[in-house]
Amino acid sequence: MIIDCHGHYTTAPQALADWRQRQIAGIQDPAQMPQASELKISDDAIRESIESNQLRLMKERGADLTLFSPRASFMAHHIGDFQVSSTWAALCNEMCHRVAQLFPEHFMGVAMLPQSPGVDPASCIPELEKCIREYGFVGINLNPDPSGGHWTSPPLTDRHWYPIYEKMVEWDIPAMIHVSTSCNACFHTTGAHYINADTTAVMQLIQGDLFRDFPELRFIIPHGGGAAPYHWGRYRGLAQELKKPLLQDHLLKNIFFDTCVYHQPGIDLLTRVIPVDNILFASEMIGAVRGIDPETGHYYDDTKRYVQATANLGEADRFKVYEGNARRVFPRLDAALKARGN
Repeated sequence: MIIDCHGHYTTAPQALADWRQRQIAGIQDPAQMPQASELKISDDAIRESIESNQLRLMKERGADLTLFSPRASFMAHHIGDFQVSSTWAALCNEMCHRVAQLFPEHFMGVAMLPQSPGVDPASCIPELEKCIREYGFVGINLNPDPSGGHWTSPPLTDRHWYPIYEKMVEWDIPAMIHVSTSCNACFHTTGAHYINADTTAVMQLIQGDLFRDFPELRFIIPHGGGAAPYHWGRYRGLAQELKKPLLQDHLLKNIFFDTCVYHQPGIDLLTRVIPVDNILFASEMIGAVRGIDPETGHYYDDTKRYVQATANLGEADRFKVYEGNARRVFPRLDAALKARGN
């Protein structure tokens, strides 16, 4: 199977964005605050939004299954308070659940958490558990910067985050480290903030000893790991100066990198530097980079082409990247697939 571990519902019907705009307006004027029950989106509207977009491209590009979460830039945890985030997360997760119900062979859910700056992450646990228990989701997205580019939260190694980690271990689920919209003018959302966050997460994990407390914890660092693979020698050297173990022991039993890298030299570098057991196939289509590369004539985010073309992977390696690693990192995905005979 070709399992894409990084997909977002970027093509949700316009009614969802319209409801969100009413919610944002309601922060200042409570009279405008909509009720969750006022969001009306039919199954037919969801089918159309998926069949003409993600599912069409999956079939064209040869992907079988996408792990599907709410649109990352829509999470916007910096807007409003916890109640605003909680209501919004519940609606967005429900939409992904409906997609998975309508297209069970092609989509499985990954949950957005109702994070809010300065609020105890334990407040996210009810939504996390609902998504796992009731919706059958197989993982979560964890935003290390709910402030939207101002980085007011403690590092990922701080005990501040331990309530989430405890639940991840209890439910045997991984988290993709994924920020949302940047409200800091210094950081373009997808061109800077996302890559900054991936790189920052790797360095925070190098500095700390999180996996000593949680040896079973698993993180996916998206977008190819940010700058980390390109500067792997720098991070090996910094770990050495910090008196940490070799990165293969300090990090690589617990962190994994996806293939959301949008040119061949990038995938060649990723697959040369990072062990194949730590790479998961992903495209993040239809996402940050939607155009066609004039140098190749193909979509930038058609990442399967790069994985197929790299000389650094044999067929056994490609099996790991496309399927084997995802089933190992997402045990609930593996169980669900086995239950249906895959």
